[in-house]
Amino acid sequence: MSDTTLAAEAPALIERRGHVMIITLNRPQARNAVNADMCIRVGDALEDAENDPDVRVVVLTGAGDKAFCAGADLKALARGESVIPEGREKWGLAGYVSHAISKPTIAAVNGPALGGGTELVLASDLAVAADSASFGLPEVTRGLIAGAGGAFRLAAALPPTVAMELLLTGDPITAQQALEFHLVNRVVPAADVLSTALELAEKIAGNAPLAVQAHKRIALQQKADGRRPAEEAGWEMTTEALPAIACSEDAKEGPRAFAEKRAPIWQGK
Repeated sequence: MSDTTLAAEAPALIERRGHVMIITLNRPQARNAVNADMCIRVGDALEDAENDPDVRVVVLTGAGDKAFCAGADLKALARGESVIPEGREKWGLAGYVSHAISKPTIAAVNGPALGGGTELVLASDLAVAADSASFGLPEVTRGLIAGAGGAFRLAAALPPTVAMELLLTGDPITAQQALEFHLVNRVVPAADVLSTALELAEKIAGNAPLAVQAHKRIALQQKADGRRPAEEAGWEMTTEALPAIACSEDAKEGPRAFAEKRAPIWQGK
């Protein structure tokens, strides 16, 4: 098998264009759902971006035209597999959601971004979305919770009543609604998503990098070590809630029903 073929089959593709690093989630056959290998690949790329002064902006996008990211791989979860490898827990889902770096990040949302896909957008500093994109946290429909920062970040990003409705119903919103709620910065035709995100990235990269990074750090109240005190309570509550939910019968039933393509039967335990 050639090096080119192996690269094409990698769970995430890494590319450099000038001062911009492009990370492409590369599991289009699974709607770019996150597995352990993707976590490692993306997390390592972010570390490289953080430690390379020549990288000034990171753009995250998805391969194919079916989805930006479908979130955690529910079929892997149904098989009892972890989607976050041991030793990489601090970086969170996809090696990204709690992996704070000093460089600005832009989500180029090429299609539906549900569950963990929305959490990747919420973890990004800016977002450009395809007009075909959709956003939402449907975890409650699978017996799960938005454990990758989605619950508290969505509540911070959207009007409270809107965020609460989305969290409790699991319903999605369209790209245009996301724009109206200021969840994303731009909505463009799907064919223009990456180029628009790169234009934005290049404009940012053309500014003084230390000043840009300082503005990001101040705006997010982000410490030099990447900690964000304003989010610590949200992460603590999420961490406390996860074990009871993850070990519940409903949490087993949700992914199992998804894999078996049937409606779940909830027991409330």
